[in-house]
Amino acid sequence: MVHLGDLFPDFAADTSDGRIESFHDWISDSWAMLFSHPADYTPVCTSELAKVVTMEEEFKKRNVKLIALSCDDVDSHRDWGKDVVEYSGCKHEKLPYPIIADEKRELAVQLGMIDPNERSKDGLPLTARSVFIIGPDKRLKLSILYPATTGRNFTEILRAIDSLQLTATKKVATPVDWQQGDKCMVLPTLSQEEAIQLFPNMETLPLPSGKGYLRLTPQP
Repeated sequence: MVHLGDLFPDFAADTSDGRIESFHDWISDSWAMLFSHPADYTPVCTSELAKVVTMEEEFKKRNVKLIALSCDDVDSHRDWGKDVVEYSGCKHEKLPYPIIADEKRELAVQLGMIDPNERSKDGLPLTARSVFIIGPDKRLKLSILYPATTGRNFTEILRAIDSLQLTATKKVATPVDWQQGDKCMVLPTLSQEEAIQLFPNMETLPLPSGKGYLRLTPQP
């Protein structure tokens, strides 16, 4: 299991686009989204992969590399990818990002991706729907875990990436339901003097407690 802030494990793996000898080298100086799937040729997985195909340019704009994982072999991944592209409605000759082959479930176990309550037709535990967002420093920035039966919301994941990338360099946090361009919250670790200097248009919301901890600023 990898925890937030941990150095993400480096690994070698076969994928639908060839072998990766070092996951860290593959990420390079980009961000990355690694998202796992229970199995090839399954309906929810196909819908998810296809959605990411339609959003590929949005991830590229954010310098996020995409890589999936499923517990089937490379040939299966390549053939399944044709179905995914067709379902997406996009004009690609093949899936525009790789799928890791994890037939022995070794990587799924190492990363805590196994769903013990969902089984394949052969009785093997399925891989859960995990999402790992990894920064250029190769550390885990965000982790989301869904059961095999529940499809993910990649629009929300993209929103979370926007927040991660903003707050990595600015001394703000993003409030509930924040969207790109909305007001942000000034970090409580900043003194009032520091906050005013950094965010001259900051406003402090009046509260019954009288504590001025809700400090809002236009997105820096």
